[in-house]
Amino acid sequence: MEIGRYGLGSDGKDGKPSLEDIIGKLKTPSHHRIFYIHHAFKRGFTTQEVAELTKIDPWFLEKIKVIVELEEKLRRHNPPNVPRSLLKEAKARGFSDRQLAHIWGISEEEVRRLRKSVGLRPAYKMVDTCAAEFEAKTPYFYSTYEEENEALRTEKRKAVIVGSGPNRIGQGIEFDYCCVQGVFSLREEGFETIMVNCNPETVSTDYDTSDRLYFEPITFEDVMNIVENENPDGVVLQLGGQTPLNISGQLAGKVKILGTSPDSIDVAEDRRRFASLLEELGIPQPENGVAYNVEDAKKIAGKLGYPVLVRPSYVLGGRGMEIVYGEDELVKYVEEAAEISPNKPILIDKFLEDAVEVEVDAVCDGEDVLIGGVMEHIEAAGVHSGDSACMLPPLSLNDETIEKVKEYTRRIALSLGVVGLINIQYAVKDQVVYVLEANLRASRTVPYVSKATGIPLAKIAAKLMVGKKLKELGLRERLNLNHVAVKEAVFPFNKLPGVDPALGPEMRSTGEVMGLDHDFGLAYYKAQLAASMPLPHMGRVLISVKDRDKPKIVDVARRFKSLGFELYATRGTAEYLKRKGVPVKTVLKVSEGRPNVVDAVINGDLDLIINTPTGKGPKTDDYHIRRAAVDYSVPYITTIPGALAALRGIEAARTGKITIKPIQEYHKELEEGVVAMAQLTASMEDGEPSITSADQRIVDASEQTPTDIQRVPLKNNS
Repeated sequence: MEIGRYGLGSDGKDGKPSLEDIIGKLKTPSHHRIFYIHHAFKRGFTTQEVAELTKIDPWFLEKIKVIVELEEKLRRHNPPNVPRSLLKEAKARGFSDRQLAHIWGISEEEVRRLRKSVGLRPAYKMVDTCAAEFEAKTPYFYSTYEEENEALRTEKRKAVIVGSGPNRIGQGIEFDYCCVQGVFSLREEGFETIMVNCNPETVSTDYDTSDRLYFEPITFEDVMNIVENENPDGVVLQLGGQTPLNISGQLAGKVKILGTSPDSIDVAEDRRRFASLLEELGIPQPENGVAYNVEDAKKIAGKLGYPVLVRPSYVLGGRGMEIVYGEDELVKYVEEAAEISPNKPILIDKFLEDAVEVEVDAVCDGEDVLIGGVMEHIEAAGVHSGDSACMLPPLSLNDETIEKVKEYTRRIALSLGVVGLINIQYAVKDQVVYVLEANLRASRTVPYVSKATGIPLAKIAAKLMVGKKLKELGLRERLNLNHVAVKEAVFPFNKLPGVDPALGPEMRSTGEVMGLDHDFGLAYYKAQLAASMPLPHMGRVLISVKDRDKPKIVDVARRFKSLGFELYATRGTAEYLKRKGVPVKTVLKVSEGRPNVVDAVINGDLDLIINTPTGKGPKTDDYHIRRAAVDYSVPYITTIPGALAALRGIEAARTGKITIKPIQEYHKELEEGVVAMAQLTASMEDGEPSITSADQRIVDASEQTPTDIQRVPLKNNS
C-alpha cells in the first residue's frame, strides 16, 4: 500500500498505544485499524473480544492472531540459530525480511543471506485464469514459499520493468502508460519483457502487454527475488515514477540497472548534492535549507523570509507539502504533519509568489538531449504540477526565457549523465529562471507531451536505456507547435464527501485530460469539457477571493461583466470591486446568516464560482463555498490564473466554432512542418536561400512567440 509499513507490525513503526486508544481504534473503521487488531492480540485480547469491538468475522481474526503468535515465537530465537522450519513458516505467513530484521535486531541484508544459506527462496506459481477447467497458459506469477517453481527461467535476452505500484490519489495512471510504452519498445528491440507490479487493474498488468508478469510489491526484497529467479540482462526503474527509484540504492551493485545510474538518481534526489550541482553549473535555484528539528526549521525560515515551502524528502505527489506564511504555522507543521529524522529531513525553500511554473520533459542518451516539450503551467507556482492545468507551447514566456529553459535542461541532463527520461520543473519570476527540482524518471506529463507532439518519449527512452543513440533514431524536436494542447487535471472530490477541493502543493488529482485546438481559448474550453467542468456561456458568476488576490481579480470581473455575466461577490470582495467601479451584488457567507452563498448554489442560482482559499479545513467560509460547488456540480476555480484561462475559454467558445479533428492530423501537420523546415535549412546551407510562400508560412509559425496569455491568440497555421 506504500504507507511506510512492511507487514502486520514488528517493522519499527508500531508505537505504544494506550488501552483506551486501542479500544477506540477497534470500534472505528479506518485504514489503521488492522494494526490496532495486532496491538489488541499482543495485549491479550481474545478473538471474541476483538470481534465484538470490530464486528469482523472471527474467521479472519483467527488468521491474524496466528501471525501475532508466530511473531512472539520468532522473538524467542536469535540468528543464525533459527530453525529452517520456523523461518519457512514465517515467510509463508507473510513476514517480510524487513520485519524479521527488526524482530532480531539485524539488517535486512543479513536476513536475506540467512534465508539463502538454508536454501529458502520463494517459488512462483501461475495464476489459474481458467479456474482449473482448462490448462492456463497466461504467464501471470505470484510468489509462495512452496516447493515447486512454475516460473521457469528462459535463456532469452530479457529485461525487467519495475512498475509504479498501487494506484491512488497522488499517483496517477501516467506512470503505467510509460511502463507499457517501455514494454512495447523493448520488445521491438528483441527483449523478452518481464513486468513487475502489484496492481492488477492497470494496462501494464494486462495479459497481452508483457511476456511475463509478476504480481508482487515494489520492494527491494520482492524485486530482488524476481531478478534472481529470472537472471535478466537488466532492470528498468525509471518508467514507474518515484516508487521504483526508492529502491534504486539497495539494488545498486546487485543488479544491472538499465539507463541512468543510481548515483545520478541520488544526486537529483538528495537536496544538498543537487544544490551543489546547480551551483557548479551556475544555474539559479530558490534559496533553501534542510531542517532536522523545529529549531532548525525556525532558523532557516527566518533567514529565507516567509512564505516558505516545506516538505518531507523522498516523497511522491508532493505528499505532506505545505506553503507556510508564519512561524506558528511552521512549528505546527514540523511537530504534527511530518515524520522528521536524520534520514528524513524537512526541506525548506523560499516560496516564489506569483512565479510562472514551467516544466520540461526530455530524453538523453548521455551525449545528446531531445526536449519533448516546454510546458507552461496555468496555475502559479505553489499548485502541484500534477494538479495544475498546463499548455504546450508556452504562451506568456518570451524567446529568451524559453531558450534559457532549454539550455539549463541540456546542461543538467548531460551533467547528470542521464540515459533515458528527465523531468525538470522551473519557476520564472522577474525574468529569472529558477530550477525547482529534477526527476530522473518518467513524469506525469510524459503521456500528455507525447500525445501533443507525436513524439513517444517513453518508447524512445527505453531504446536509449538498452544502448540506442538519439542520432541513429533520427528524431527532431517539435517545440514550435502550430496548435495548442491544454492539459487539465481530473479530481475525485465528488467521491470524497467533506474533502476541501482547494489546490495546493500536495497532489490530489487522479487523472488528466487534454484539449487540442489552434486557439488557446478553445483548447482550454475543450479540456474543461473533458474534465466534466463545462464552462458557461452566460449566467451568474460568484467571486470570493482572499485579500492578496483582490487587485488581480478586478480585470477578470470587468471582462466577465463586459461579456454580459451577472456578478455576485461575498462582502469583502464586493466592497473592493465596487470601489474599483465594478458593479456587483453582495451575497452573505455561511457565517453571516441566510440566505447565503451555499443557499444560492443549492438553488441553482450560480453558473460559475471563483474562490481562492483564505484557509483550509471544514470550518472556513470559503470551504463551504467550494464544497457546495462540488456537491452540486457547479464549475469552480480556485486560482486567479485559472480564472483568466476560463475567461479566455468562454470568450473563444462564444465567438469561435468548436471543431473536432483526430490527433493524428495534428501530428501529420507537425511532421510536414518539421520536414519542410529541415529541407529549407539544408537548401539554404547549400547556397539556395529561395523561400517559397509555403516555406514562409512555416518560418512564420516557428518564429511566432506570443507574450501575453490574456491577449495574443495563436495563428491558425493548419
